[in-house]
Amino acid sequence: MSTFADKAIKYYTNLKTPTSLPPQIDVANPYKSEVVCTVVKKFFKKYFNDNNSRIFIIGINPGRFGGGLTGISFTDPVALREICGIENNLGAQRELSSKFIYRFLNEMEGPEKFYKNYFISAMFPLALLKGGKNHNYYDSVSLYKSLKPCIVDTLTKQIGFGACRKLAVSLGKKNFDYLQEINDEYGFFQEVRFVEHPRYIMQYKLKLIELYLDKYRNVLLK
Repeated sequence: MSTFADKAIKYYTNLKTPTSLPPQIDVANPYKSEVVCTVVKKFFKKYFNDNNSRIFIIGINPGRFGGGLTGISFTDPVALREICGIENNLGAQRELSSKFIYRFLNEMEGPEKFYKNYFISAMFPLALLKGGKNHNYYDSVSLYKSLKPCIVDTLTKQIGFGACRKLAVSLGKKNFDYLQEINDEYGFFQEVRFVEHPRYIMQYKLKLIELYLDKYRNVLLK
């Protein structure tokens, strides 16, 4: 019987880059790299090599210095090495969202315990760029419309890894609005909640970080 890890590895290492996108939008697909595919296999075998049902925490789309580089959602190369213990040669670039997420995971008794019950993903699994900078799937109507079939396909396939269908948690309020709309249409989850996006917290609300860490705990553990 395939484990959560087996299904996730097969999905990510076979991701194709969409071609029908609006002008000036680029896609970074890290899974074309054998190095990234090796990291992905090690990560999922370490934390997801079971058939546990997990609550899905769903972000927007990967950033170019986090999941868009390592292939692991909200995980930069430093977190991958220093916290997850997975060596890599992907550089030493830190990402704000990754720093928040792994601080939160450490306060939740570490990634090994956390990932037994939760899976962090994204509405669209690949990094989107415009002018070389991070771009969100919802930043234009045309982009969202072109990506919506991919988003629905992403959610459908990832739920098949082993989702807890009772609850999903969105990272970000605007992301929540789109996830809720799709969920109303497709009925993926019984309930969708949201917490503020890690980048927003780190960039604009750093002095209140303890408050937001508490909110994450309350929303996820309620």
